[in-house]
Amino acid sequence: MARSLPAGYLDMIVGGHSQDPVCMASENKKQVDYVPGTPCAPDRQNGTWIVQAYEWGKYVGRADFTFKNGTLTLAHYQLIPVNLKKKVEKTGGGTERVYYIQEIKQDDGVVKMLTPFQEKSQAQLDVKVGSVNGTLDGDRKQVRFYQTNLGHLLLSAQRERANADFAVMSGGGIRDSIQPGDITYKTVLKVQPFANTLVYVDMKGSEVEKYLAAVANKKVDSGAYAQFLNVSLVADGQGVQDVKIKGEPLHADKTYRMATLNFNAMGGDGYPRLDELPTYVNTGFVDAEVLKQYIEQHSPLDAAAYAPKGEIQYR
Repeated sequence: MARSLPAGYLDMIVGGHSQDPVCMASENKKQVDYVPGTPCAPDRQNGTWIVQAYEWGKYVGRADFTFKNGTLTLAHYQLIPVNLKKKVEKTGGGTERVYYIQEIKQDDGVVKMLTPFQEKSQAQLDVKVGSVNGTLDGDRKQVRFYQTNLGHLLLSAQRERANADFAVMSGGGIRDSIQPGDITYKTVLKVQPFANTLVYVDMKGSEVEKYLAAVANKKVDSGAYAQFLNVSLVADGQGVQDVKIKGEPLHADKTYRMATLNFNAMGGDGYPRLDELPTYVNTGFVDAEVLKQYIEQHSPLDAAAYAPKGEIQYR
């Protein structure tokens, strides 16, 4: 939410990761299928500028303002592609990849300054933390549509650390797969790069059912699609039936502990908020570190052991 600032101050929201660059053909018309290097303007709502530079360092956003006679005016706005390439047809046939705009050359001085830090961090990233005998599937087209073995692995780590009965997280929080063989710390960070923290909450069975009804019916093909562990149920688009926790029918008056991440617990992806409940605990443990420790303690991992068995069904 934008806050009111004294006259003369810039009121701006700077967004983080997004699936699309926030760029408008004009202040009031959204540009569709943004082409790198083309003119655009940031969004503006209720006098507040909203700027964002897409994902993975693909752009640098630059906004130039002028302040004159007490009035702040946007003079120029640009999303600068960082050596992004496009495929074009070659004159003699075939295709080649060329820069959208001119190449941004490396600065040798900056490279020299940063290289020791790169080498030090790379050595830490390359440390082996475990191994697995098969693929752990974190592909976007899987974790947002189906229960996956990687989803079960992540939730197993969270459930174990929180000593919980079951665990839930949104599939959009899983960002990469783990291939067969050695698992490095870099692989772990690629799977969970957002540094969310592990939380847990104790709820009565009646509360659990309402929560599961809300998250189990999130749409497929969205980051909100829920991954579950130690839960079986049938979702019908509005509610849930035949709910079981750890293979046993859900009891309305029994207390259950659920593990999840603070992102979801605070309402991320439209999940019900849990952080204001009296039994809510934020452990402070970062999700990637929780996964890393679990892999270290349980390797070599058997990918088949985490395979879903049809626990979650949809009607």
